[in-house]
Amino acid sequence: MIKKRFSDKLKKGYPLVEQGALSEKAKLGDEGSVLRFVDESGAFIGKGYYGKQNKGIGWMLTKWENESIDTDFFSRKIQAALDERSSLFSDKQTTAFRVLNGEGDGIGGLTIDYYDGYYVCTWYSEGIYCFRDDVYNALRRVVTYKGVYEKKRFASKGQYVEDDDFVTGERGEFPLLVKENGITFAVYLNDGPMVGVFLDQRDVRNRIREEYAKGKEVLNTFSYTGAFSVAAALGGATKTTSVDLAKRSHAKTIEQFSVNGLDYEAQDIVVMDVFNYFKYAKKKEKTFDLVILDPPSFARSKKHTFSAAKDYTGLLQDVISITEKNGVIVASTNCSTFSMEKFQSFVKEAFAKEKMAFQILEEYRLPKDFKTSKSFREGNYLKVLFIKKVG
Repeated sequence: MIKKRFSDKLKKGYPLVEQGALSEKAKLGDEGSVLRFVDESGAFIGKGYYGKQNKGIGWMLTKWENESIDTDFFSRKIQAALDERSSLFSDKQTTAFRVLNGEGDGIGGLTIDYYDGYYVCTWYSEGIYCFRDDVYNALRRVVTYKGVYEKKRFASKGQYVEDDDFVTGERGEFPLLVKENGITFAVYLNDGPMVGVFLDQRDVRNRIREEYAKGKEVLNTFSYTGAFSVAAALGGATKTTSVDLAKRSHAKTIEQFSVNGLDYEAQDIVVMDVFNYFKYAKKKEKTFDLVILDPPSFARSKKHTFSAAKDYTGLLQDVISITEKNGVIVASTNCSTFSMEKFQSFVKEAFAKEKMAFQILEEYRLPKDFKTSKSFREGNYLKVLFIKKVG
């Protein structure tokens, strides 16, 4: 039984069963139990599963009382998701994209990505992982694949569960080279929670390459494997500088430049705490025409702890000070706890503190393959602003 204020949300399509939603201490059983939800009058709301994820205890899966949560159910959901992305499957210039985006495609707690014939399933709770066999049987039923890999993100604090990522089919040879709007990326489906490129930034990378990079000196902070830097270089940037604290980012960035036929030695690849790099750049009076700022929602180094919700304004101030007049800042966040309006207020505050004017040129949200639900706004987590520093 669900409390009234929570049941009203569920009836309107909100898919997450929040902590505190239960009107009494229910015996939920083990994670993965199928739950039948009713309002305080006993009227049926829907069915879902018990699985702890972030602020929720489970996800609604169906509003139909007689619909079973089985292989047939997952087959229908995955097939519908595939049909919506048919244009991407026929695009030879893009061979890596999202196939199923959690609650946006009706299965909260699960995402499925496609990498040139290989599928990667990411599981976000032990609850949804209990349906593993049904999901893989469904996937086998509706697609032909080279192989399937999985990522388990449901340990304490949402960390990655170390395990053999291979599931079925044939093991890939890595790096696997995939394409995104004609750009080549080297990915590793068998190497931890992240494969080497964040697919949700596809539209942003394309825009940087097509419109903003030509003739510009570009700084890419929190650069990971340098995907933004590669896009900028292919777009005609005079030089790119990639900065990331992780030592492995150096070799990974070299690899991404190399698989695109670019001379990595003509670029700067810096292994350094981004905050220290800002101090270094200011001291050396280095400035950039285009700065890409895409920090994680939360990060910790030896000297710094960063939270996007609290510290993004200060980070933007550092960037403003090393951006050329009329230069552009690509400010991005994947933090789901605040809105685009709040994000824009961070920008306004940062420029006000630096006593500088600005103009928001463009804004981006998730690409079309990252389907979201209008009733679950936090699912549309990506917020990107192209900001011109005026004067």
